[in-house]
Amino acid sequence: MSELKAVLSLAAVYGIRMLGLFLILPVFALYAKQLPDYTPFMVGLAIGSYGLAQALLQIPLGILSDRIGRKPVIICGLFTYAIGGVIAALSGTLYGIIIGRTIQGCGAFAGPIMALTADLIREEVRLQAMAIIGISIGAAFMISILSAPTLEYWIGVPGIFWLTTILALCGIGMIKFLVPQPEAIKNQQNIETIFAQFISALRNFELLRTYLGIFALQMLITSLFLAVPLKLKELGLSGPQHWQVYVPVLLMSVIGIIPLIFLSKRGSYLKGTMLGGIFTLAAAELIIFVWGNNLINLLIALFLYFTSFNLLEAVLPSLVAKLAPSSAKGTAMGIFSSAQFLGAFCGGILGGLAHQSLGLNAVFLVDSSVAVLWFFVVL
Repeated sequence: MSELKAVLSLAAVYGIRMLGLFLILPVFALYAKQLPDYTPFMVGLAIGSYGLAQALLQIPLGILSDRIGRKPVIICGLFTYAIGGVIAALSGTLYGIIIGRTIQGCGAFAGPIMALTADLIREEVRLQAMAIIGISIGAAFMISILSAPTLEYWIGVPGIFWLTTILALCGIGMIKFLVPQPEAIKNQQNIETIFAQFISALRNFELLRTYLGIFALQMLITSLFLAVPLKLKELGLSGPQHWQVYVPVLLMSVIGIIPLIFLSKRGSYLKGTMLGGIFTLAAAELIIFVWGNNLINLLIALFLYFTSFNLLEAVLPSLVAKLAPSSAKGTAMGIFSSAQFLGAFCGGILGGLAHQSLGLNAVFLVDSSVAVLWFFVVL
């Protein structure tokens, strides 16, 4: 029971981290147009700055947690996250929001949470514990997409930043009072060992493809949400009505992913399933580019997109766990997590530049081209 309480608490805190990335995605592009220093590029930078800070600090803070303990690093990370949320909530300019989002991202405590889970959970049930944390990521994404338009209507984007700040402070309480203190970490690795494992995880070509995969996937989803809310507004749907699009699309995509997940578990079909998912991402973006001025076509494209996105989001982490040697599994997951957030940063930059330089529809064409390149790398 104590293990279950610890895992559920850690999964909740991990979900808070992902809410910081996902919760403003469906609403920020519309909100930012009201700000005095608005440009599409600045919007992309505001979205992506969180991911850049996360990417740069994941591995260093993971190493620090080996030295001074997991809980102090996680608590400091949550407090930093909360400070950034306050700054973003109080800012009336994109410059201020970028500063706040960057500070939020500096609370990069994902690695220490995964390490603390490994410290507290018996090896025979550790896989199930990691699966629960993985579910929290998917839940954070679903909650964000479905609830963000309604939250924006009731409390506004500044209110969403205040909400994530309150959740971070609640996370500190959960870490302090609900999660047990692990025993002293034994057999700490020296810097040479850590560096050797890092190089080993980077030299593995199969792992490199998974890092590239999660980088591309996060880049595409971040870039997409810089454009889709504006596209929905062009089609006559105000921000509070966007849930009417997201709810049916996401529910149908969850149903659609079930047979694909079972298919991907069969080794002989895994590569084909992945290639099909990536190809569908490219096709969905192209459909929006060519026929996206019709709401029905947009709904079909988003259904295809989210079905493929959810499939790849589930398959890629399991591939890392399968391909990484046991001695470097934690290092590989740290690199994977860094690639994930770096992709979010680059997606914000890419989408913002494409929108500002070439127009809104160009975002979908550029994203489709990126997906095609990813397809051939996997092929």
